[in-house]
Amino acid sequence: MKKIAILGSTGSIGTQTLDVVRENGDIEVVSLAAGSNTELLEKQVREFHPKVVCVYQKERAADLKERLKDKTVKIVTGMDGLIEAACIPEAEIVVTAVVGMIGIRPTIAAIEAGKDIALANKETLVTAGHLIIPLAREKAIRILPVDSEHSAIFQSLQGNAGNKIQKILLTASGGPFRGKKQEDLLNVNVEDALKHPNWSMGRKITIDSSTMINKGLEVIEAKWLFDVSVDEIQVVVQPQSVIHSMVEYEDGSVIAQLGTPDMKLPIQYALYYPERRYLPGDRLDFWSLSHLDFEKPDLDTFYGLALAYEAGREGGSMPTVLNAANELAVSMFLDRQITYLEIVEIIEDCMKAHKKIENPSLEQILMTEQETYERIRSRR
Repeated sequence: MKKIAILGSTGSIGTQTLDVVRENGDIEVVSLAAGSNTELLEKQVREFHPKVVCVYQKERAADLKERLKDKTVKIVTGMDGLIEAACIPEAEIVVTAVVGMIGIRPTIAAIEAGKDIALANKETLVTAGHLIIPLAREKAIRILPVDSEHSAIFQSLQGNAGNKIQKILLTASGGPFRGKKQEDLLNVNVEDALKHPNWSMGRKITIDSSTMINKGLEVIEAKWLFDVSVDEIQVVVQPQSVIHSMVEYEDGSVIAQLGTPDMKLPIQYALYYPERRYLPGDRLDFWSLSHLDFEKPDLDTFYGLALAYEAGREGGSMPTVLNAANELAVSMFLDRQITYLEIVEIIEDCMKAHKKIENPSLEQILMTEQETYERIRSRR
């Protein structure tokens, strides 16, 4: 019986992870953590019987305690609670599915506690990859990617240890605004940006996909996961979301992972690696598919992707600025406080104003995050 902890259990990746648990029957969920959705969290606790549950928002913990007063589950809260849920002794692997830089501290704590990481929280490596990857090597733990693209790269590397990578081909759907120009995006509203053509994801990552900032964050994440430079990562728009990513080797061979757009596949692969198990769901029908399309990303319209490449090349604290500015700007857009095009404008402004720290500590990363937030709030 594999024992897992899930951070972000009420979000898109978290709920789909629990679907995988249901379908397999040989995984025990020993801890759960969520932000504030106590109604769904209560249902999850009653179904999966974890030993520890974290509600990050302290004011919601009392509500969960009341809902679960008939249960003998330990309820914790805040960052300390999140770390406790991640480091529960019974867990062998921690699914880090929280959104944002909130995932850094519990991920580091879980690695130090010897837990393997099923990584869905890309912001952790984007901002602190230079800390996390060496720590994972030191502790001899595995970081198993859950993002569909990084899982595809990981799968395409299997059986090729020691062979030189020429480049990574990171695919992108292009999002809901593929083919649009800047002038077409002037009046984009929240509802428009949340209409992803292929994937069912949380609100924040769906907006990131529409701006292609998500792909930029994935470029930086791939840099750390696969020990390549950002210039060895080429983004390819693949609108059908059938080819999830590819690896080109020095002999010119390109190995790709294909499948239907279903996040449960990379989640299950991470949880059971290196075993492949039956997964219910649709299968690719190549006769019906008939063709695949490929496009070069439009870096003029989606220049947030270009900014991400710039931040990845700069390194140091610059990716933290990119990520933090994007997090707050997207939140403001979802709250209808700024326009759609202002998201990337804010990111560019923050990056231009920042004085880079070459090799930031965790404290400096978190300080940079707060300074970025303060700059954005001072604009208003």
